[in-house]
Amino acid sequence: MTADQIPSVTDRMKPVAVGAPVIAVRFLSDATAVFVAGEEALMLVPHGGEASRVDVHGGGILAVASDGTRVVTGGDDGRIVETSAASASTTAATDPKRRWIDHVAIAPDGTIAWSAGKEVFVQGAKLQGAKVQGARKDAARKDAAPRTTAAPSTVGGLAFAPKGLRLAISHYNGVTLWYPNATEVPPARLQEWKGSHLDVGFSPDGRHVVTAMQEPALHGWRIADGKHMRMTGYSTKVRSMAFTAGGSFLATSGAPQLVVWPFHGEDGPLGREPTLLAPGDTKVSTVACHPSLDVVATGYDDGLIVLVRLGDGGEILARRPGGSPVTGLAWNSSGALLAFGTEDGDAGIVDLS
Repeated sequence: MTADQIPSVTDRMKPVAVGAPVIAVRFLSDATAVFVAGEEALMLVPHGGEASRVDVHGGGILAVASDGTRVVTGGDDGRIVETSAASASTTAATDPKRRWIDHVAIAPDGTIAWSAGKEVFVQGAKLQGAKVQGARKDAARKDAAPRTTAAPSTVGGLAFAPKGLRLAISHYNGVTLWYPNATEVPPARLQEWKGSHLDVGFSPDGRHVVTAMQEPALHGWRIADGKHMRMTGYSTKVRSMAFTAGGSFLATSGAPQLVVWPFHGEDGPLGREPTLLAPGDTKVSTVACHPSLDVVATGYDDGLIVLVRLGDGGEILARRPGGSPVTGLAWNSSGALLAFGTEDGDAGIVDLS
């Protein structure tokens, strides 16, 4: 089915002038879209309001994470910066050697993690046992010295477990799991799998860890017994992956169609094949899962964006093809707004309410 033959919501799109390549998109407070530029700045766009630029780094922005109340960025200036929906930015930490901040992550309790080379840092009030609340809790987290550990090689990705303070650290030949608040428990490596492991994530139930590899493949482990899950068949490196709200499916880029792996049941994708949906003329570049429905916003290398319903493969056109790859997609928490950005700086917000 071509773009002209499927239902469309393209007339509900409001363009946003970012003026620079977009590397990521996030939402804050359900109503403020944040477009992360590749250099220096964020563009904050409140629903129904005017866009505002916030300068956060003195160079390139290399890493982005968000918990819905703030965006945390890492830059090549060696700084970790937090930005709120009110456009207020503060420096959460600075690398003492001014090394590039390659990856950042946020835990459910607000603890943040970041990496520079092989070193991983975690900073949070709970790590120090501080009995503080509200603004004092934020101050305690920022003032406390971070916990640190070293990965076997350069860190490829960071991800906190859905519940509790457990951090997955991907690197060459596998993944290390670390409890930074349990100093008596050393970091534990999952069973080795040869190769370079990059982006990493936990399944929403916390039972599986999945990495995107340097080669065209994913790799996973069942944490309980370390059993490997080989997830292959891609035509290029997987640069984007996201679990659906209920955790039953993992949607991924890396092929000329949306690749969806089943994760329902104890064994996840073990011995099962993925579902292939929404074939396009170019490869899928970015995916974002709806916050409550089994619907995946799917961006392609030619700028096309399609909303794909996993149950029956139904498609709705959100942006027509033309231009550069889609590099950022995000839903707000209610699923009424979808924001996107592209490699050449085109951006917009689609109102589905």
